[in-house]
Amino acid sequence: MAFHLLAVASPETFSWSPKVGLLMVLCNIFVIFIGSKIFQAGEGTQLPNPKYFGGLGLEALLATTSLGHVIGFGVILGVGAAGLL
Repeated sequence: MAFHLLAVASPETFSWSPKVGLLMVLCNIFVIFIGSKIFQAGEGTQLPNPKYFGGLGLEALLATTSLGHVIGFGVILGVGAAGLL
């Protein structure tokens, strides 16, 4: 009985498609752009070619892409719930 209630309460999930992938990539690029303005360039462990990531270090890049995935998750669920996916 409890499992049935949890199954009913869970939101609809969306399978992967190019639209879902594009939304996630755009969210990550947006957050990396914002992160490059917040974090100091050249601080932390350097990446092989930091100009592609706004001069972010490894730690800042991991932080921004993690936040980008959280925001992307919300955007995908919101856009899907609106019926645009």
